[in-house]
Amino acid sequence: MAKTVKVFDLDGKPVDKMKLPPIFETPVRPDVIKRAVLAIQSTRFQPKGRDPMAGKRTTAESMGVGLGMARIPRVKGTSRGAFAPGTVGGRLAHPPTPEKKIVKKIPKKEKRLALFSAIAATASKELVSARGHAVEGIPQIPLVVVDELENLKKTKEVEETLIKLGVLADLYRVKDSKKERAGKGKLRGRRLKQAVGPLIIVAEDRGIGEAARNIPGVDVVEVNELNPEMLAPGTHPGRLTIWTKSAIEALEKIYCKGEAA
Repeated sequence: MAKTVKVFDLDGKPVDKMKLPPIFETPVRPDVIKRAVLAIQSTRFQPKGRDPMAGKRTTAESMGVGLGMARIPRVKGTSRGAFAPGTVGGRLAHPPTPEKKIVKKIPKKEKRLALFSAIAATASKELVSARGHAVEGIPQIPLVVVDELENLKKTKEVEETLIKLGVLADLYRVKDSKKERAGKGKLRGRRLKQAVGPLIIVAEDRGIGEAARNIPGVDVVEVNELNPEMLAPGTHPGRLTIWTKSAIEALEKIYCKGEAA
Protein backbone atom coordinates (compact mmCIF):
# COMPACT_ATOMS: atom_id res chain seq x y z
CA MET A 1 0.00 0.00 0.00
CA ALA A 2 1.36 3.40 -0.99
CA LYS A 3 2.44 5.63 1.86
CA THR A 4 0.62 8.97 2.23
CA VAL A 5 2.70 12.00 3.22
CA LYS A 6 1.96 15.63 4.01
CA VAL A 7 2.97 18.48 1.72
CA PHE A 8 4.35 21.53 3.55
CA ASP A 9 4.37 25.16 2.47
CA LEU A 10 7.39 27.47 2.76
CA ASP A 11 6.38 28.33 6.34
CA GLY A 12 6.57 24.71 7.41
CA LYS A 13 2.81 24.19 7.71
CA PRO A 14 1.02 21.19 6.15
CA VAL A 15 -1.27 22.28 3.32
CA ASP A 16 -1.91 19.11 1.34
CA LYS A 17 -1.40 15.33 1.18
CA MET A 18 -0.13 13.01 -1.54
CA LYS A 19 0.79 9.37 -2.05
CA LEU A 20 4.38 8.35 -2.61
CA PRO A 21 5.05 6.35 -5.78
CA PRO A 22 5.91 2.61 -5.46
CA ILE A 23 9.60 3.38 -5.99
CA PHE A 24 9.82 4.34 -2.30
CA GLU A 25 8.94 0.74 -1.38
CA THR A 26 12.04 -0.69 -3.10
CA PRO A 27 14.15 -2.81 -0.72
CA VAL A 28 17.26 -0.94 0.42
CA ARG A 29 20.37 -2.69 -0.95
CA PRO A 30 23.53 -1.03 0.46
CA ASP A 31 25.73 -3.47 -1.48
CA VAL A 32 24.21 -2.51 -4.85
CA ILE A 33 24.26 1.20 -3.95
CA LYS A 34 27.95 0.97 -3.10
CA ARG A 35 28.79 -0.67 -6.44
CA ALA A 36 26.88 2.02 -8.35
CA VAL A 37 28.51 4.91 -6.44
CA LEU A 38 32.00 3.48 -6.94
CA ALA A 39 31.26 3.06 -10.65
CA ILE A 40 30.32 6.75 -10.88
CA GLN A 41 33.40 7.84 -8.92
CA SER A 42 35.74 5.71 -11.04
CA THR A 43 34.92 7.78 -14.14
CA ARG A 44 36.61 10.78 -12.47
CA PHE A 45 39.88 8.99 -11.70
CA GLN A 46 42.93 10.20 -13.62
CA PRO A 47 45.01 7.47 -15.31
CA LYS A 48 48.36 7.10 -13.59
CA GLY A 49 51.53 5.72 -15.15
CA ARG A 50 55.32 5.93 -15.29
CA ASP A 51 57.81 6.98 -17.94
CA PRO A 52 58.87 3.65 -19.54
CA MET A 53 62.52 4.76 -19.28
CA ALA A 54 62.34 5.91 -15.65
CA GLY A 55 65.37 4.57 -13.76
CA LYS A 56 66.88 3.09 -16.92
CA ARG A 57 68.89 6.05 -18.20
CA THR A 58 72.24 4.74 -17.02
CA THR A 59 75.33 2.93 -18.27
CA ALA A 60 74.92 0.24 -15.61
CA GLU A 61 75.52 -3.39 -16.61
CA SER A 62 75.96 -6.56 -14.59
CA MET A 63 79.55 -7.85 -14.53
CA GLY A 64 78.35 -11.43 -14.20
CA VAL A 65 79.42 -14.13 -11.77
CA GLY A 66 82.70 -15.33 -10.29
CA LEU A 67 83.86 -11.96 -8.98
CA GLY A 68 82.80 -12.41 -5.37
CA MET A 69 80.18 -9.65 -5.51
CA ALA A 70 76.46 -9.35 -6.11
CA ARG A 71 75.31 -9.54 -9.73
CA ILE A 72 73.34 -6.29 -9.70
CA PRO A 73 74.00 -3.87 -12.59
CA ARG A 74 76.74 -1.37 -11.76
CA VAL A 75 77.60 1.96 -13.36
CA LYS A 76 80.60 1.51 -15.67
CA GLY A 77 83.87 2.45 -14.05
CA THR A 78 82.42 2.31 -10.50
CA SER A 79 80.98 -0.20 -8.08
CA ARG A 80 77.76 1.78 -7.58
CA GLY A 81 74.58 -0.20 -8.28
CA ALA A 82 71.91 1.19 -10.63
CA PHE A 83 69.03 0.19 -12.91
CA ALA A 84 67.80 -2.71 -10.73
CA PRO A 85 64.66 -2.22 -8.56
CA GLY A 86 66.62 -2.56 -5.30
CA THR A 87 69.12 0.19 -6.10
CA VAL A 88 69.04 3.93 -5.45
CA GLY A 89 67.42 5.68 -8.42
CA GLY A 90 66.63 2.35 -10.09
CA ARG A 91 63.46 1.39 -11.93
CA LEU A 92 60.28 0.34 -10.11
CA ALA A 93 59.61 -3.38 -10.03
CA HIS A 94 55.93 -3.21 -10.99
CA PRO A 95 55.06 0.41 -11.88
CA PRO A 96 51.49 1.54 -12.57
CA THR A 97 50.63 1.81 -16.24
CA PRO A 98 48.25 4.30 -17.87
CA GLU A 99 46.69 1.43 -19.83
CA LYS A 100 45.16 -0.06 -16.67
CA LYS A 101 41.34 -0.18 -16.73
CA ILE A 102 40.22 1.96 -13.80
CA VAL A 103 36.59 2.63 -14.82
CA LYS A 104 34.23 0.19 -13.14
CA LYS A 105 31.04 -0.73 -14.98
CA ILE A 106 27.83 -2.32 -13.75
CA PRO A 107 24.77 -3.60 -15.65
CA LYS A 108 21.95 -1.17 -16.45
CA LYS A 109 19.44 -3.09 -14.37
CA GLU A 110 21.75 -3.05 -11.38
CA LYS A 111 22.32 0.69 -11.81
CA ARG A 112 18.55 1.18 -11.95
CA LEU A 113 18.05 -0.90 -8.80
CA ALA A 114 20.75 1.13 -7.02
CA LEU A 115 18.96 4.39 -7.88
CA PHE A 116 15.58 3.08 -6.74
CA SER A 117 17.10 1.67 -3.56
CA ALA A 118 18.88 4.96 -2.77
CA ILE A 119 15.60 6.86 -3.27
CA ALA A 120 13.79 4.45 -0.95
CA ALA A 121 16.50 4.94 1.69
CA THR A 122 15.75 8.67 1.83
CA ALA A 123 12.28 7.82 3.16
CA SER A 124 13.63 5.86 6.15
CA LYS A 125 14.07 8.00 9.25
CA GLU A 126 16.30 5.32 10.81
CA LEU A 127 18.72 5.33 7.87
CA VAL A 128 18.76 9.13 7.62
CA SER A 129 19.49 9.41 11.33
CA ALA A 130 22.10 6.63 11.20
CA ARG A 131 23.91 8.52 8.46
CA GLY A 132 24.44 11.38 10.91
CA HIS A 133 21.78 13.89 9.89
CA ALA A 134 20.04 15.92 12.60
CA VAL A 135 16.38 14.91 12.18
CA GLU A 136 14.89 15.91 15.55
CA GLY A 137 13.11 19.06 14.35
CA ILE A 138 12.07 17.78 10.92
CA PRO A 139 8.30 17.14 10.82
CA GLN A 140 8.42 14.30 8.27
CA ILE A 141 10.78 12.10 6.30
CA PRO A 142 10.72 12.30 3.33
CA LEU A 143 10.07 16.04 3.48
CA VAL A 144 7.75 17.14 0.64
CA VAL A 145 7.32 20.86 -0.05
CA VAL A 146 5.11 22.92 -2.38
CA ASP A 147 6.45 23.85 -5.81
CA GLU A 148 7.04 27.49 -4.80
CA LEU A 149 10.35 26.29 -3.38
CA GLU A 150 11.71 26.04 -6.94
CA ASN A 151 11.15 29.77 -7.52
CA LEU A 152 13.32 31.08 -4.67
CA LYS A 153 16.11 33.24 -6.05
CA LYS A 154 17.88 34.58 -2.94
CA THR A 155 20.11 32.68 -0.52
CA LYS A 156 18.44 34.39 2.44
CA GLU A 157 15.01 33.15 1.30
CA VAL A 158 16.28 29.56 1.01
CA GLU A 159 17.88 29.73 4.46
CA GLU A 160 14.68 31.08 6.04
CA THR A 161 12.63 28.33 4.37
CA LEU A 162 15.00 25.59 5.54
CA ILE A 163 14.83 26.95 9.08
CA LYS A 164 11.01 26.93 9.01
CA LEU A 165 11.08 23.35 7.70
CA GLY A 166 13.15 22.24 10.71
CA VAL A 167 16.46 21.73 8.91
CA LEU A 168 18.38 24.30 10.99
CA ALA A 169 20.06 21.68 13.20
CA ASP A 170 21.43 19.84 10.16
CA LEU A 171 22.79 23.09 8.69
CA TYR A 172 24.61 23.77 11.97
CA ARG A 173 25.96 20.20 11.92
CA VAL A 174 27.48 20.81 8.48
CA LYS A 175 28.89 24.19 9.48
CA ASP A 176 30.58 22.77 12.60
CA SER A 177 32.02 19.78 10.73
CA LYS A 178 34.54 21.75 8.66
CA LYS A 179 38.08 20.71 9.54
CA GLU A 180 41.52 20.25 8.04
CA ARG A 181 42.28 16.88 6.51
CA ALA A 182 45.05 14.71 7.94
CA GLY A 183 47.81 13.45 5.66
CA LYS A 184 49.08 14.32 2.20
CA GLY A 185 45.62 15.22 0.91
CA LYS A 186 46.38 18.73 2.21
CA LEU A 187 48.94 19.07 -0.57
CA ARG A 188 46.62 17.83 -3.30
CA GLY A 189 43.82 20.35 -3.45
CA ARG A 190 41.60 18.84 -0.76
CA ARG A 191 42.83 20.48 2.41
CA LEU A 192 39.42 20.81 4.08
CA LYS A 193 36.75 18.22 4.87
CA GLN A 194 33.08 19.00 5.42
CA ALA A 195 29.97 16.94 6.07
CA VAL A 196 27.17 16.61 3.52
CA GLY A 197 23.89 18.39 4.22
CA PRO A 198 20.37 18.14 2.76
CA LEU A 199 19.66 17.49 -0.91
CA ILE A 200 16.86 19.53 -2.53
CA ILE A 201 15.21 17.67 -5.43
CA VAL A 202 13.10 19.75 -7.82
CA ALA A 203 11.22 19.07 -11.03
CA GLU A 204 12.64 22.22 -12.64
CA ASP A 205 15.30 24.61 -11.36
CA ARG A 206 13.76 28.08 -11.62
CA GLY A 207 16.42 29.83 -9.53
CA ILE A 208 16.85 27.82 -6.35
CA GLY A 209 20.02 26.16 -7.64
CA GLU A 210 21.90 29.46 -7.77
CA ALA A 211 20.28 30.69 -4.55
CA ALA A 212 21.29 27.61 -2.52
CA ARG A 213 24.82 27.06 -3.82
CA ASN A 214 26.38 29.27 -1.13
CA ILE A 215 24.77 27.34 1.74
CA PRO A 216 27.35 24.84 3.05
CA GLY A 217 26.40 21.21 2.46
CA VAL A 218 23.19 21.94 0.52
CA ASP A 219 22.85 20.60 -3.04
CA VAL A 220 20.07 21.10 -5.59
CA VAL A 221 19.33 18.65 -8.41
CA GLU A 222 16.55 18.14 -10.92
CA VAL A 223 14.72 14.84 -10.55
CA ASN A 224 15.69 13.62 -14.02
CA GLU A 225 19.41 14.05 -13.17
CA LEU A 226 19.39 11.99 -9.99
CA ASN A 227 22.08 9.37 -9.48
CA PRO A 228 23.04 7.08 -6.57
CA GLU A 229 26.08 9.19 -5.60
CA MET A 230 23.91 12.27 -4.91
CA LEU A 231 21.48 10.24 -2.79
CA ALA A 232 24.19 8.20 -1.04
CA PRO A 233 27.41 10.25 -0.83
CA GLY A 234 30.40 8.13 0.13
CA THR A 235 28.33 4.99 -0.64
CA HIS A 236 26.26 5.51 2.54
CA PRO A 237 22.47 5.56 1.83
CA GLY A 238 19.97 7.72 3.70
CA ARG A 239 20.76 11.32 2.77
CA LEU A 240 18.33 13.91 4.08
CA THR A 241 16.26 15.01 1.07
CA ILE A 242 13.67 17.70 0.45
CA TRP A 243 11.33 16.98 -2.46
CA THR A 244 9.00 19.36 -4.22
CA LYS A 245 5.54 18.03 -5.01
CA SER A 246 6.22 18.22 -8.75
CA ALA A 247 9.45 16.27 -8.31
CA ILE A 248 7.55 13.41 -6.65
CA GLU A 249 5.00 13.42 -9.48
CA ALA A 250 7.74 13.48 -12.13
CA LEU A 251 9.52 10.65 -10.34
CA GLU A 252 6.37 8.54 -10.57
CA LYS A 253 6.17 9.13 -14.34
CA ILE A 254 9.82 8.16 -14.78
CA TYR A 255 9.31 5.06 -12.64
CA CYS A 256 6.29 3.94 -14.61
CA LYS A 257 8.20 4.27 -17.87
CA GLY A 258 11.16 2.39 -16.44
CA GLU A 259 13.60 5.13 -17.40
CA ALA A 260 14.99 6.00 -13.99
CA ALA A 261 18.49 4.94 -14.89
